[in-house]
Amino acid sequence: MIIGKPAPFVRAFVAAVDEAIRAHQPSCGMSAIQRAWLAFCVTAVLVTNSMCWARFERASLGTDSLAALSWMFRHSQMPWDPLLVASVRGILRHHGITSGSLVIDDTDNPRSQSSKTLASLYKLRDKESGGYVWGQSLVLLVLVTPKISLPVGVVF
Repeated sequence: MIIGKPAPFVRAFVAAVDEAIRAHQPSCGMSAIQRAWLAFCVTAVLVTNSMCWARFERASLGTDSLAALSWMFRHSQMPWDPLLVASVRGILRHHGITSGSLVIDDTDNPRSQSSKTLASLYKLRDKESGGYVWGQSLVLLVLVTPKISLPVGVVF
């Protein structure tokens, strides 16, 4: 599928999240460019079913380059923490969820022996072989409810 512009429901969601951020922390709102970039990325995730800049570029037919998408992610000063809090609150409010359980999901992702240039690599014990591999640890705080499960915090 080709992305001409972000889906209307995604633009409405991003606008609602930005309003929630501004209501809670007025100094942490998103700029128009940040809102447009985030709406494009959310639409691209839904269309490509992946988190890959190259696929996003192909889905946009070259109107958004891989380098520009990646640069915006790394250098745009997005308010990531307030963004996560506001989006989770909006989803919970939309579905009428008032209770749930917090669960910690800590996942160790093994990488190859030659992947020394990735961020936050360290030696992980490989349970299958009994040896060690270079890997990364991602810890998610997940809210589990009868309707949905949502990540509400992340540490890398």
